[in-house]
Amino acid sequence: MWLHSEIKTLGDIPRYYSRVSPGKIALVDSSVQRSFAELDKRTNRLANFFLQRGLPPESHVAFIGKNSTRYFEALFAANKAACALVPLNWRLAVPELSTVVDDAQIKILLADADSYDLAVALQNECEGSFEVIHFTNQWLDELDGSDADPQLKVYQDQTALLMYTSGTTGKPKGVQLSNLGFDFMRFCEHNEPAYDWKPEDVKMLVMPNFHLVGTGLSVQALYNGATLSIVAAFEPKLVLEAIKRDRPTICALVPTAIQMLIENSPADADFSSFRMIMYAGSPISPALLRQAMQRFGCQFMQFYGATESGGAATLLRPEQHDLDNEQSLKSCGTPLPWIEIDIVSPAGERLPSGEIGEMQIRSPTMFTGYWNNPVATAEVMKNGWYRSGDVGYKDEKGLIYIVDRVKDMIVTGGENVYSVEVEQVLDTHPAVKKSAVIGRPCEKWGEMIVAMIMLEEGVSVTAKELEELCRKKIAGYKVPKEFHMVSSFPLSATGKILKRVMRDEFLAQ
Repeated sequence: MWLHSEIKTLGDIPRYYSRVSPGKIALVDSSVQRSFAELDKRTNRLANFFLQRGLPPESHVAFIGKNSTRYFEALFAANKAACALVPLNWRLAVPELSTVVDDAQIKILLADADSYDLAVALQNECEGSFEVIHFTNQWLDELDGSDADPQLKVYQDQTALLMYTSGTTGKPKGVQLSNLGFDFMRFCEHNEPAYDWKPEDVKMLVMPNFHLVGTGLSVQALYNGATLSIVAAFEPKLVLEAIKRDRPTICALVPTAIQMLIENSPADADFSSFRMIMYAGSPISPALLRQAMQRFGCQFMQFYGATESGGAATLLRPEQHDLDNEQSLKSCGTPLPWIEIDIVSPAGERLPSGEIGEMQIRSPTMFTGYWNNPVATAEVMKNGWYRSGDVGYKDEKGLIYIVDRVKDMIVTGGENVYSVEVEQVLDTHPAVKKSAVIGRPCEKWGEMIVAMIMLEEGVSVTAKELEELCRKKIAGYKVPKEFHMVSSFPLSATGKILKRVMRDEFLAQ
């Protein structure tokens, strides 16, 4: 049975808990805290503002800013107004963001104080027109409008969240996540004993809101009546302050962040409130897991999924974290209830245990398609299965292992970077004939971005010049850490650059 039959849409979460536990703290960040009753009233007021602005159902409202209580006010308010929220990555450069904003056809952009200038720059850069709101606590406090529930009919198949993820061509695609998909994800997780959410839990949000792992797990916590402790962005100092202030019981981090938190925490830091730390983005090394388990004294659980899958597809559960079996720690686990994963050949045939192929996912939580892009949707959805682009295999126990990525994606510090979007910038330099970007293993970041450069004849360029070019065009975490000049690239029979060979040759050196 469903956990809460009265919760059918995201907007129902504050509605329900404002009635059954109005004084319970729902959200807390470094500046304010909001009870469920306050959250319900404030999201009603903001939803009514959207309606007063004439936004028709299924309009797109964007938010840009670091993690805060305001992000969740925007999320639930948009849903109550029958709109979809579009979280924007504040780390991107204006040219990158303008592509997303124009594609999403947003009507209103809510910008926090730190991102307001960026929002105004976007307004000048974008082809489409939209209103920019300087979205602060004070602005919503003083907003003249009704706190009454707008009581619009919001359907479960409507898009609740439009979340952008880079595609294999480097062009962003808008992943449409419906109310029903969120509802099914909560159902899958409620039937998974490893989660065991309680209203007494305090879930600490550190992952950015523009990633599904940031928003999805936070919605799950609130769905279960738990409190959300919000950290603006990952900085060890800010995380330690939130731990001391809010005493969180659950947190999700990437392994890089776990290591940085250990390295930057004082010996007397008190982590005893944690009962579980979840991690994603990459497997955890046995050495780091041992160190983390000793330092935090709690259970660990890994999850794997994609934005398109609507949340976690597999879990490496606490009991599967066997320090005496290092091979199992390289696995991303087994599927959640109601979720299926197959390993298939290029022809789509299911492969037996031990054979490597592409991972495909089938789930009731799945996205409903890419916004305004049926061709891209058809490329990844085959007979109800999502072709993930990740290459892996299952062992004889059913554990799933990821061994590579079809699309040459690099995971650095938990952030996904597609090599082609970096190459497109490098190739604009007049001295560069061709570039190829790969990731190499890095203890600190998981993978380090490395650029191989083939120069035009008779010219030269410095690594510093190329780095400066990249910093003007793309986010800082996408800028290569190393630049190497080469005379040629290994090519396939069809002339494609063989990046796997490049990685092997580079590591051999």
